[in-house]
Amino acid sequence: MPARIRIEIEDHVEKKHESLILEGEDAKPLMGYKIGDVIDGAIIKKQGKFKITGGSDTSGFPMLVGIHGTAQRSVLLERGKAARKAKKGEKVKVTVRGEVVSEETAQVNLVRIE
Repeated sequence: MPARIRIEIEDHVEKKHESLILEGEDAKPLMGYKIGDVIDGAIIKKQGKFKITGGSDTSGFPMLVGIHGTAQRSVLLERGKAARKAKKGEKVKVTVRGEVVSEETAQVNLVRIE
């Protein structure tokens, strides 16, 4: 199945939000980048530089910094980004996706930095 990735771009300077979809060969150059990497806008057919801030996979599980590779894992987390249901001081088991963009990635969040 060819890759289909929804790109969510946040521009804090111009206070704009933009969505676009990359399919097939257009999505390939994005593969292999990690959360926190800075990419050139030419990859997504935009001008400027963008930082990858997160994303989710085709099942809706969030990508998480610190989970190396592209695998889906169950981890114990305190309340925060991927563990919203945890109470204060409590740890819960949460399924998350690794920090690397892959064929299983459905959405990538970007922030314009230049």
